[in-house]
Amino acid sequence: MRELKIGGLTIPVPIIQGGMGVGISMSGLAAAVANEGGVGVISAAGLGLVHRNSALNYLEANIEGLRKEIRLAKEKTQGIIGVNIMVAMSNFADLVNTAISEKADIIFSGAGLPFELPKFLKPDSTTKLVPIVSSGRAAKLICDKWKTLHNYLPDAFVVEGPKAGGHLGFKKDQIDDSNFTLEELIPEVVREVRYFEDKYNQEIPVIAAGGIYTGQDIYDILKKGAKGVQMGTRFVTTEECDASMGFKQAYINAGINDIEIIQSPVGMPGRAVGNNFIEKVKQGLKTPIKCPFHCIKTCDVSSSPYCIITALYNAYKGNMEGGYAFAGSNAHLATKITTVKEIFRELVADFQTAINKTESKD
Repeated sequence: MRELKIGGLTIPVPIIQGGMGVGISMSGLAAAVANEGGVGVISAAGLGLVHRNSALNYLEANIEGLRKEIRLAKEKTQGIIGVNIMVAMSNFADLVNTAISEKADIIFSGAGLPFELPKFLKPDSTTKLVPIVSSGRAAKLICDKWKTLHNYLPDAFVVEGPKAGGHLGFKKDQIDDSNFTLEELIPEVVREVRYFEDKYNQEIPVIAAGGIYTGQDIYDILKKGAKGVQMGTRFVTTEECDASMGFKQAYINAGINDIEIIQSPVGMPGRAVGNNFIEKVKQGLKTPIKCPFHCIKTCDVSSSPYCIITALYNAYKGNMEGGYAFAGSNAHLATKITTVKEIFRELVADFQTAINKTESKD
């Protein structure tokens, strides 16, 4: 695999670990991935629950939690550490400012179009900015807006396809539509981005995400024009993942038919491992709640049968009766607990095998 360059940063292995919210990807997993030459990513979502502090409200604890996790990660690695911050988070600006002041190497931002992201950079800021999109149109809009409003172009794009875990940037009927596969989206985004690369003489690598699990998957999507990949699900069943063993076991126990699309209280479809909690929601056995945290702008409290951040926190802690595990489409392929080092070794070996197969055919 060729090294990946993002805004002057050199990533030896072009693998970015996806940001997985409410405790799943924190400093432990992020540092382990960074130490193998990839980009380790801390999710900013839900850190106010993980790092509870009686002296702070949830949003304040979220900021403190992010600061702590970035510092912990930097103590454990000299590699590249990123932060995933969703545009939909109600304290988006505070979290972005925190990540920049703590000198996170990269901010990845999706769940909305991060039109204002460059305005938070200071003259001495070193943090790179990478939007997460699900279409070429979105990539073009961001490039146009950023250049016009901030005289800045994205340092890269992550293109997240419909096989990803967690919240998806697609309508429900698009998830299985062949026109919206990652294999279709990558060339589309690459075409849109190339115009800006040529016009402004700046490389903007496109990174593929969603459903990538093996070295063969990486090889195939790089042939479509991607310069790197983002993988979240593959790293959950590792010793270094910050989630509880109960959360990891949900992946290992899952069959292919257990991975399903649900409707999230935040107004988006999501992919998760089906369980009793999800069944109770479907059957209307969960009752509407009051919002205790105000963490997501798009969450409709008036019609929500449960608090999503509490459900995800319960799952992170291993209480699967009180929540559920978000997961990518290939989560059922996990069969054991392994290590980040072993996954990198396997991915690189499988990638080389894919190259050799192609060369032998030629």
